[in-house]
Amino acid sequence: MNAIDPQLGRMSNLRRSQRVYVGVDVVVAFHRAKEPRPPEQTKTVVVNAHGALILLRTAVTMGELLTVSNVMTQEQRSCRVVDLSSISESGIAEVGMEFVAPAAQFWRVAFPPPNWTPRCAEAKGHSPQIVAQPLAAKKK
Repeated sequence: MNAIDPQLGRMSNLRRSQRVYVGVDVVVAFHRAKEPRPPEQTKTVVVNAHGALILLRTAVTMGELLTVSNVMTQEQRSCRVVDLSSISESGIAEVGMEFVAPAAQFWRVAFPPPNWTPRCAEAKGHSPQIVAQPLAAKKK
């Protein structure tokens, strides 16, 4: 089956960690004894410390267990499907997955601290500081 399962699910819109929009190459393995599927190579759309939003052609269901491999590092993690949405005409779906066990370093991305907001001073951008020099220092 190439289309995503029509069962769509939504989790809470509350975020546990900051999201980073980045395309990381991953391979997804499916754990289906009765209906084996070959692994699928794909990319992330969004990553966070608790999982990712990925694009899949293979149909998955809410709560299904997957193994995700980071192509760059060859590291693997078990994940659970927690959100199914946005099925395109080509049969590609956006699938939200979360790590079964914490894996904040899996993506090799430095996430902002939990208390960070766009209002933090660090988010305002860098403005160079002009330091006045005494006239005597300039003449040397």
